[in-house]
Amino acid sequence: MTNTTLTNQNPELTKNYIIQLLDKLTIDYQNSKSERQAIAHQLPVSETEFTLLEEIELLTTDIRGYASQIKAKGYIENTQQAIEQLKQKRVFDVPSISQLYLHNSHEYENIKSYLRMLDYLRLLILEYLTFQ
Repeated sequence: MTNTTLTNQNPELTKNYIIQLLDKLTIDYQNSKSERQAIAHQLPVSETEFTLLEEIELLTTDIRGYASQIKAKGYIENTQQAIEQLKQKRVFDVPSISQLYLHNSHEYENIKSYLRMLDYLRLLILEYLTFQ
């Protein structure tokens, strides 16, 4: 039996994964401070509505916010709305994030790892909400 099968059968296990990942992401975010500072100084500000760091902050706030609700209460109010928002908040669909990820192959490894795990957290939350 695979891990995917286990989580589909046991929402409590998925909830535990969400909580563990949320705690890890908090530490990873703190550890990426120097890279975020470097990004702020080195990468040009685009003409888009939000800078790369602002995009990361928006995703972080939304996704980790949902995870925090699950951690604290075990559920999210307005589940259907949360599902729709999480489906739309695909981390690597944000142009500035995908550009950072693809064009700076050996730079910013901590922030890239953080972004991968943030997207994974988004998927775990979707799974949890779908099977509740």
